[in-house]
Amino acid sequence: MPNRSARPTGPASIELFAGAGGLALGCQLAGFNAVATLERNTAACDTLRRNKARGHRLAADWLIQEGDVRDFDWAQHEGVIDMVAGGPPCQPFSTGGLGRAASDERNMFPVTADIVAQLRPKAFIIENVRGLTRSAFSEYYEYVQRRLALPEVPAKAGEDWPNHLARLRRAAAHGAHHDFAYNVVATLVNAADYGVPQQRHRVFIIGLRTDLEVRWQFPAATHSKEALMHTQWVTGTYWEEHEVAIGQRPARPTTRMPKALDPQISGQRWQTVRDALVGLPSPTRHPSTEISDHIYQSGARSYPGHTGSPWDSPAKALKAGYHGVPGGENMLRHTNGAVRYFTVRESARIQTFPDDYEVHGSWGEAMRQLGNAVPVRLAAIVAASVHTSLADQERSR
Repeated sequence: MPNRSARPTGPASIELFAGAGGLALGCQLAGFNAVATLERNTAACDTLRRNKARGHRLAADWLIQEGDVRDFDWAQHEGVIDMVAGGPPCQPFSTGGLGRAASDERNMFPVTADIVAQLRPKAFIIENVRGLTRSAFSEYYEYVQRRLALPEVPAKAGEDWPNHLARLRRAAAHGAHHDFAYNVVATLVNAADYGVPQQRHRVFIIGLRTDLEVRWQFPAATHSKEALMHTQWVTGTYWEEHEVAIGQRPARPTTRMPKALDPQISGQRWQTVRDALVGLPSPTRHPSTEISDHIYQSGARSYPGHTGSPWDSPAKALKAGYHGVPGGENMLRHTNGAVRYFTVRESARIQTFPDDYEVHGSWGEAMRQLGNAVPVRLAAIVAASVHTSLADQERSR
């Protein structure tokens, strides 16, 4: 049983669209304390409830609310929330979806903005898919940022978003409604650049209230592909670290690697699938008494365009699909070309969830939750930077 005295305390936060809890866990690690954790999917709520019931050091104090965020009584939290975090459903903007954006009934950005307007937190962290930055959505992407930046300029009854955007532009140009506003920073990042063993490109929209006069910028990347290639194909330390014999290594890349060949290369290397799975035995068809959620899943096949993730690179971005995800994102590809599906535990490792955090449901359901999740490590890095800025502001008062 985890040590309950280690439970985090700190600035109060609200977690919207929590899913399996990736962003919530990251915020807890960063020092925030979730006073409410909301999710409408029953299986995902079961994951949250299971870890809370087990007394997980990060989830033990969560107040889990199953249901639509629009039905929650937000009045009880007005004026006492330091940070709102959440990843609104990505399907309206995902490249794998229909791309209906604002017309998709699952688009929760307006609802998120309304919650921010009511709670007036010191900061917010919103995460979504790279598809939101597509040129087809450029004006709506701007609208989301402006709507979050100026909560006191809500949409009028019956007003569509293009007309609301026009009013928001005018309000910003004239400096109106700035008594309650946010400095908003929107950034597209690759999780691999922050030590996550996965190439996962995601948008973060961060806002800090202007009256706090907080100086903040998105954390700088710490890891690189060039540093990984340097350790693999220049110094060889990567293979030595993992005790991979020469005959078991993949072929050296035929493309030029000028940056990787620089003897003065600095920074940390990308983390790979091999790094993520250190210490895990090969899965079997029978549950392990020592490692939860680590069961072999049959049926993986490789074919052109559906090749899986190689051992010695960051994984492809895990998808919230079952067997038929487009590029084999949920499969591991061995050096000899053989493939198999990642187990739930391996996928959780790739998403940087703690090993003592359990994901509820069948393999397919668990993979759906993990494929939708924010990598815990990335969430913690972003949330920690916001936490530090708020703490610095508090000390300077």
